[in-house]
Amino acid sequence: MDSLDMAGHLIRRLHQLSTQVFVQRTQAAGYDLTPIQFAALDAIHNHPGTDQATVAELIAYDRATIGGVIERLEQKGWVRRIVSERDRRARELSLTAEGRRLHAALLPIVRGAQDDILEGLSAADRARFVKLARKALQVP
Repeated sequence: MDSLDMAGHLIRRLHQLSTQVFVQRTQAAGYDLTPIQFAALDAIHNHPGTDQATVAELIAYDRATIGGVIERLEQKGWVRRIVSERDRRARELSLTAEGRRLHAALLPIVRGAQDDILEGLSAADRARFVKLARKALQVP
C-alpha cells in the first residue's frame, strides 16, 4: 500500500482541510477563533456549569492545555469561569451573553463548513463517512 493511501495520512490531510475551511469561513464572517475554541464554546453551551476537565473530555482535548483555551475565551468575554461550590479546586464554566450570541452566530457557519469539508461526497456518503468515523473512534 502506498503511504499516501494510508488512513493516517488521509486523516491528517482531511484535518488540515477541515481546519482551513473552518478558519476561512469564520474569518470571512468576521470572527477570530480556532476550531478548538469553538469546540469548547459548543461544549460549554451544551453543558453549562461543567468544569474545565469535563470540557476537555467532551472535546477530546488535553486536560493540561484546556486551561489556556478557556482563559482565552474568558479574556475575549465569551466565557465566565467561577469557583465551584462543590469542589473549590474546580472552575464551573458558562457562556456570557456575548458568548451565547457568538455561538448562535457561529453555529450555522460551522454547520455550513461541513459541506465544504466533504464536498466530494454525496449526502449518503457523508452520512456513511460520519458513521464510520464515529465507529473508528468508538464513539456511540
